[in-house]
Amino acid sequence: MRIFVAIILAFISTAAVADSTGEQMRGDRVPDATEVISGLYTFSRFQQDLLESTDLKGNAEVKNLAALRAEEAAKRDKTLKEIQDAIGAEPRLSKATSTGISLAKPDDAEGPAYVRTFYAAQIPEYESAITLLERYLRTPDNPALAAFAREHLPVLRAQLKDAERTMADKQ
Repeated sequence: MRIFVAIILAFISTAAVADSTGEQMRGDRVPDATEVISGLYTFSRFQQDLLESTDLKGNAEVKNLAALRAEEAAKRDKTLKEIQDAIGAEPRLSKATSTGISLAKPDDAEGPAYVRTFYAAQIPEYESAITLLERYLRTPDNPALAAFAREHLPVLRAQLKDAERTMADKQ
């Protein structure tokens, strides 16, 4: 009887490992053009929301960088819209009008803690956008979007490195 139970438990654990491996493979699949466009629109919305969340009386560095990133997002969206129209893609955007960015306002909005919070909010968003483009470029399904991704990927990587470096400098 013990042997029978051991065999059943071994079978169950093997089946569970197989299932989790399958889930990992599906989660690592290459996104299509519509998913990439949707993801980049979400990233742009994050950058717009980040600008809106900066305190008008706060740190000039934060305000200026947020304005620059929001302007870059608008230009990126304009190019994406052209690609979207050319391929007839309908991006799937969430119903939320905002990504919910909320910078915690330390007592000193001019101080390094506020600046670190600003940069820390950006890092996971950059990483997500970069990963999306990298996954898409494995097997792109649209030449125009692939060219766009190849052009913007180094820019996003450089901006991520700048954010990480600046955050570390403000420690």
